[in-house]
Amino acid sequence: MGLRDTLRHRPADTSEAGPPSRVATVQRLGAVLLAVVLFAFGLFGFLERLDYFATEGGRIAGLSSNNLLSAISIVTAVVLVVAAVRGARTASTVMLVLGVAFLVSALANLAALRTSFNVLAFSMANVVFSLCAGVFLLVLGAYGRVSGNLPSDSPYRSDDPEAGDVDRPEPERYAATPAERAVERAMREAELALAEHRATPEQARRVAAMAQVRTRADRRRVWVECERTAIS
Repeated sequence: MGLRDTLRHRPADTSEAGPPSRVATVQRLGAVLLAVVLFAFGLFGFLERLDYFATEGGRIAGLSSNNLLSAISIVTAVVLVVAAVRGARTASTVMLVLGVAFLVSALANLAALRTSFNVLAFSMANVVFSLCAGVFLLVLGAYGRVSGNLPSDSPYRSDDPEAGDVDRPEPERYAATPAERAVERAMREAELALAEHRATPEQARRVAAMAQVRTRADRRRVWVECERTAIS
């Protein structure tokens, strides 16, 4: 299989069906914006010809850096750009993961300041930047996705194919015909009789059978099936 066939059969990010939504635009632009900042920071670090593992790095735009941190910054920037190109759903997931990574990095490097373990040459300014970048990524990654009231144009309002199948209860369908209403009345009478300890064996059997299902439509179906079984 050639490169053209590989690209043709590669699963696409289907988070934007139709025109891009506001949520998708915000997430993808946010990922690209931070990627530009990180790429510039890493590029200037390489231009300064800093040592790779120096614990006291050079100053880049008010932050401390060495070549190892510069390389990590550029790689992170590339990951964000690729995620944004793939789509809002991919960008959102990547930003959530990287947001947590930035926060963990801030705390870990805060503990390593002024020690031999400060291999990324962090300063307090770097810690603050890492915290801000982590919060920025988490907020944008969760925007329009992690909420009980998603925006109307959010691509996450529909079922998420990456989240797996989620069992959702079917909407209740109430009795709509005279026959269904008659079945409902018989069901209520049987349940009331059972609660008052005056139900017949047949009523008790039907109530027990209905208890095995959840929806009103299924309960009516079970009642009718029990009735047919009793007649036959």
